[in-house]
Amino acid sequence: STVEGEVKNVTDFGVFVDIGEGIDELIHISDLSWSKKVAHPSEAFNKGDKVRAIVLSIDKETEKFSLGIKQLERDPWENIKARYKIGQAVEDKISKVADFGAFIELEEGLEGLIHISELSPEQVTKVTDVVNIGDAVKAEIISIDPRERKIGMSVKALLKSEERANIEQYSGNKKTSNTLGDVLGSKLKGIKTDDKE
Repeated sequence: STVEGEVKNVTDFGVFVDIGEGIDELIHISDLSWSKKVAHPSEAFNKGDKVRAIVLSIDKETEKFSLGIKQLERDPWENIKARYKIGQAVEDKISKVADFGAFIELEEGLEGLIHISELSPEQVTKVTDVVNIGDAVKAEIISIDPRERKIGMSVKALLKSEERANIEQYSGNKKTSNTLGDVLGSKLKGIKTDDKE
């Protein structure tokens, strides 16, 4: 069941919410969001904020509730392998940049990391030399780890895949097109040769 309340206190480890009748319950920092890394609850909540939460459990002895906010939404990592596949090309905007790589937001609350070594076939020394926040980037998914909640992506791998596809398409076209011998053979068939009289 869900409850509504008002934030009474914000601490390092969570948010205390008054759910009525003077009952203050804690929403632990780990139950605030599925995927957004909340370094401190004050980034997301202030005293006096109205919040809605789901009751996760009730300790009958202490009459304490365990509440969660993230449980009101679908976990973006649920059925991840049904929505994304290794080798799949994805185009989206860069949502964050770090020294070690750039993050693409695949959907709300779900990011993929392009490691600095996967940003380009050329060596990259600084991520912002290649991409910046808001840039649209096309990359290939190279790893999906639901347990660690990590998706690895690569621009370099996508370029290789596209190059391979172009070569296969080119060599495939050559096989279906007529050779010079085929063209000359059909032309020669149309020419009548002089028979001995």
